[in-house]
Amino acid sequence: MGTTTGSRFSRFYFTVLNVLHRPFVRQSVGNPYHAAFVDFVELTKRTESPSMLELGSRDVSGGSRRDTFQHCKEYVGFDILPGDGVDIVGDAHMLSRSCPTDHFDFVYSLSVFEHLLFPWKVAIEINKVLKPGGHVFVATHPVWPAHELPWDFWRFPINGFRALFNEYTGFEIVTIAEGLPSKLYSLVWDRPTRGQFRQTLNQGVSLIARKTGDYRSDLLKWDIGTADILDTMYPPKKSQ
Repeated sequence: MGTTTGSRFSRFYFTVLNVLHRPFVRQSVGNPYHAAFVDFVELTKRTESPSMLELGSRDVSGGSRRDTFQHCKEYVGFDILPGDGVDIVGDAHMLSRSCPTDHFDFVYSLSVFEHLLFPWKVAIEINKVLKPGGHVFVATHPVWPAHELPWDFWRFPINGFRALFNEYTGFEIVTIAEGLPSKLYSLVWDRPTRGQFRQTLNQGVSLIARKTGDYRSDLLKWDIGTADILDTMYPPKKSQ
């Protein structure tokens, strides 16, 4: 089968699949993945004059939620690259070098953790800049195509967050929720993979965690920096 013919067949095949699945597709409103963010926003509104730090705030395609938090007394946008919505340029792996410690009531990130080389180190850095009792919200992906290469490192099943936010990193988990269900179709005649379409894979996972104390610096230490391993930089995304 030629390349052109194969491409046409693939488009036809996936068009048919989309039509067949249409009765099963649901609106995303009320999905647990999105509901966790709604809960986080309500939590910020119940806090008097809150201070907010957004990780990955560069707004090139409407991704930032800065407008959602207009009630915040202080809002700081942090990103590894300069751009619209960025107040501080820095590396989240060294967050406390750019932001004051025990300062923010809230920290949040949307679709950032999969791009962090050492997400466990960033969890500790978030602990450093949060006030005692402050909250962090993280939204990322258990399943998602590779993107923003070469800086795409991780996928997070729901229980993966328990390795990052726990008593040793100075947190208790308030909410974890997976959502945005999808299906996987194997494109190879490999027997273990052929039945995967029967399973549901979630594309989004959200977490709210509360800072209960300082992280265990006597147990947790990671002096390796991103530059020790990588010779690349997160790719600048073009405005759409």
